[in-house]
Parts: sequence; C-alpha cells; structure tokens
Amino acid sequence: MRRPFALLAAALLTGALAVPASAADGDEKFTIKDPRITESSGLAASRQHPGIYWTHNDSDDGAYLYAVDSATGETVATITMSGVGSPRDVEAISIGPDNQIYVGDIGDNLGGTWSYVWIYRLPEPKNLRDQTIKATQYVVKYSDGARNAESLVVHPKTGRVYIVDKNEKGGHLFEGPAELSPSGSNVFRPVAAVPDLEATDATLSPDGEHLVVRSYFGAIAYDWNGGKIKRKQRLGVPFLGQGESVTYTADGKKLMYGAEGADSPVEPQDAPGGGDSDSSSGSGSSASSESGGDGLAGNLKTGAIAAGVLLVVVLGVRAMRRRG
Repeated sequence: MRRPFALLAAALLTGALAVPASAADGDEKFTIKDPRITESSGLAASRQHPGIYWTHNDSDDGAYLYAVDSATGETVATITMSGVGSPRDVEAISIGPDNQIYVGDIGDNLGGTWSYVWIYRLPEPKNLRDQTIKATQYVVKYSDGARNAESLVVHPKTGRVYIVDKNEKGGHLFEGPAELSPSGSNVFRPVAAVPDLEATDATLSPDGEHLVVRSYFGAIAYDWNGGKIKRKQRLGVPFLGQGESVTYTADGKKLMYGAEGADSPVEPQDAPGGGDSDSSSGSGSSASSESGGDGLAGNLKTGAIAAGVLLVVVLGVRAMRRRG
C-alpha cells in the first residue's frame, strides 16, 4: 500500500512543480547565445513557429536574419537575403500578414544624411534551416526630409507599413502607402506625434489594436485607433543594457524586451491591459511585474500547491504508520 501512495504523491508533486505550459510558448526569459549576434537591434515573434524569435544585427553585418529558439537561446536557422544589395543600417524587423517578414534598413546615425532608406520583404520559411531567400527591396523616402529611425511595424491585418523616427525630443509615426511599390520611391508621411521618448523600437499587437513604442529606458503604450493613435499609459521596461528591441508574443499576452550586446537577454513583461491612465505600468527590473505577472504571485501559488501536496504526503504516511 505504501508504494502506490508514494508514487501518487510523487506524481502530484511533479505536476505541481512542473514548468508551466507557457514556457513552450516563447514568453519566458531567454538569452541569445549565438556569438555572431552581438548587436541584436530588432525582435519579432514568429506566428508559424511557436517560441521562435527573428532578430538581426545592427549596422553593416550583412543581409542576415537569425531565427532564435527561446527555449534554448540557440539559433536554429540563418537566412541570407538575396536581391537587396548591401544593407547600411538594419534596425527593425516585423511580421505582417501571410507570414511575411519586413526588415527595416532605416537607420541613419548621421542624423538624416541619406536621402532614402530601404525596407526588405521576404516570406518566412516554413522549414527552419540555413538558406538563402530572395527578398523584395523597397525604396523609402519621407515627405518632410531624411531622418534617422529604428522602429518599423506592419499592421497584421492590412499589411500597411509604419515607421517611428528616432529623436531625443520625441518623433512621429509615419504611414507608408497602402501598398509598397518595388519601383520608384515609397513616400512615408507623418500621421501622429510620438512625444516624450527617443524611439528605439516599436511593436503592434497581433490583433492590430495596440502599439507599444520603446526607448532605451522606458516605453509608451497606445491604442492604435485606426492609425490615429491615442496614448494609453507609460510602461516600465526591464533594464538590460542598451535597450534596442521589443515585440509582442505571438498570443499578444506579453511584451518581450531585448538589448544589444553579446549573450544579450530577452525578458518578458505583461502586455498593457485596460484603462486610460498615463500612470506607470510596471517598473522595470525591480518590479514583480518583470516576470510577466508570474513573479511573486506565481511563486506563492506554486509554493502553496507544493505545500499542500507535502501535507498530503505527511498525513498519508502517518495514517499508514497507524495502520501498521
């Protein structure tokens, strides 16, 4: 009688302490281990490969994209883009409708000296392996003159592309044409102010209803409102070093924040919920919300379950001793 009871107790305890299912969903903290990735400047959660995040190096690394498995931090595929020439300053990546990857070669560290920049589009591969994929290259110009930018988002339903420029005093959300054209120039026009931060990346929620723009040390959430964005709240971000990237998880429940540097970490925060206040939501790495809402509360819950299982074990052993 004792052995079956012990086995049952062990099974209960194992279940109580098992890694939650969400760990396989790509919403847990991980570290990018690939030694080639030293300036991860953009991040995009794959829709067709759960737990996979696409990233790239800053500046002139080449026409490469890396698929990183968040379960291990290892690169599982390296994509070489063909048909795009030599990238100058790749700063952003986003996934649009039909699993199309958009890459923003939109940086200009000289403060807007290039009269045009580029966007590349390519299909996300169904099979994750090292391969070369032909990309479509689009020339981008701004209606009010050249500028530096590090943030690009693609609306998940319409496929329209948007850029947020980078400015110490705050920038603007620029809207591209309804459809990008591979011939001629695609003019992006300012449609909304994005004040109070120096934008280093941005991300749209999978349902296309919410926009988050981050800077080195903070972030602001907006209601998308058909592109006429409405400020919702200021967000705290985990301090990871030079904060360069952010993406919604594929299910839209978390925000994943990344940084440049070798062995760079990627950490989750809860995606902003309801409410219209402009007060801080989360407070970076010192807040319990850093673990995506599964911090103190989650630990207490797990501890309570484990304690309950232990109590069952103790009472069961005592009962068997009395019977013996």
